[in-house]
Amino acid sequence: MSRLFPAIAWGYDSNIYEVNTRQYTQEGTFNAFAQHLPRLKDMGVEILWFMPITPISIEKRKGSLGSYYACSDYTAINPEYGTLDDFKNLSKTAQGMGFKIIIDWVANHTGWGHRWTKEHPEYYSKDENGNFTEKHGWDDVIDLNYNNAALRQAMKSAMKFWVDECGIDGFRCDMAHLVPLDFWVEARAFLEPVKKMFWLAECEEVSYHDVFDATYTWKWMHKTEDFARRQTGVQGLWQLLQEYNDEFPFFAFRAYFTSNHDENTWNGTEYEKYGPAAKNLAVFSCLWNGTPLVYSGQEMPNCKRLKFFDKDSIEWTGKFELHNFYKALLSLRKRNKALRAGDDSAKTFKLSTNADDKIFSFLRKNDRHEVLVILNFSGENIPAEINDAEVNGSFINTFSGEPKDFSSNKNVELLPWAWLVFEK
Repeated sequence: MSRLFPAIAWGYDSNIYEVNTRQYTQEGTFNAFAQHLPRLKDMGVEILWFMPITPISIEKRKGSLGSYYACSDYTAINPEYGTLDDFKNLSKTAQGMGFKIIIDWVANHTGWGHRWTKEHPEYYSKDENGNFTEKHGWDDVIDLNYNNAALRQAMKSAMKFWVDECGIDGFRCDMAHLVPLDFWVEARAFLEPVKKMFWLAECEEVSYHDVFDATYTWKWMHKTEDFARRQTGVQGLWQLLQEYNDEFPFFAFRAYFTSNHDENTWNGTEYEKYGPAAKNLAVFSCLWNGTPLVYSGQEMPNCKRLKFFDKDSIEWTGKFELHNFYKALLSLRKRNKALRAGDDSAKTFKLSTNADDKIFSFLRKNDRHEVLVILNFSGENIPAEINDAEVNGSFINTFSGEPKDFSSNKNVELLPWAWLVFEK
């Protein structure tokens, strides 16, 4: 498999922060969110992914505000968040600070009240009686018909609107696998001459890396849930990662996460799902071969499920207890070339220890750059010993700044559910 479109250079060592504009602040606006930009910049956030910013259909709306993913107009702003000028100003300010801006793009379906239902009903799939329809049981949306060439052109033009008007840097494409791959090939080919961008697909289909830089890791998410429920062990985690290595091309960026808008609302916070393993899995998500994805509020941390169809603001405490935790991880990923995603010169080694049923350890190397990660996936104190010859020389502890020479002593002490990260 080869890449049809080269990945944008800044994507290899970047990270993604998902912005839930509605719930981020009491105001729920772009202008209110903008006040958080300096803090997020200091934390090391680079790509700001905004959940859908388009207006929400009123017809068959769920809850008081409806689903972000039930669009009523692809080229307008949800007035709940502000105006188009507000988003332009936010984008310009953020990009001036070094952020990249990507927006959620919902191409598979629209809300029942989308303007196209009246202007272009031929753009939609119909049932045997000629009625709008939807295949997955989402009763507030209806499916678009990608056999219609005019629909394809209209969708590409709508995507281009946001590039032209707001200078966005990419798209996170909702349920990308429900849309034919050949449309995404068309869309990227159409937009590539306008601006080279970052493309993230909410899917786990290998073939979609023909177009997309990054895809989701749903299987990993489910496997780690199994681990938290004691339905698999550390070796089960390694087995899935090996399957990923065998299945996906080296250039594929895989997005790893412990939470996102769907997971938080429907399945629980990372602490509900993973318990004491939550931070270990966050360390993994930031330092394994992939692209880290952090959700709004994880840096506090937010420990409540946010409502999906109604206003339910994050209850910021002002403490940001995990700010420095994420700052250390995201900054390390940025400065150490061993952590570049999709780079065939960056190698990842599974390490052997004296407690492989409890310790999850790996080494990433790129020329002289190395990062050593040791995770204690148990509630026990572990005097761990690294048995691999790959680990050698002097490292610096990323979190404490203390040196550690592994040439003569490969032993480390790990508290329950603790992690150690070393770099050189």
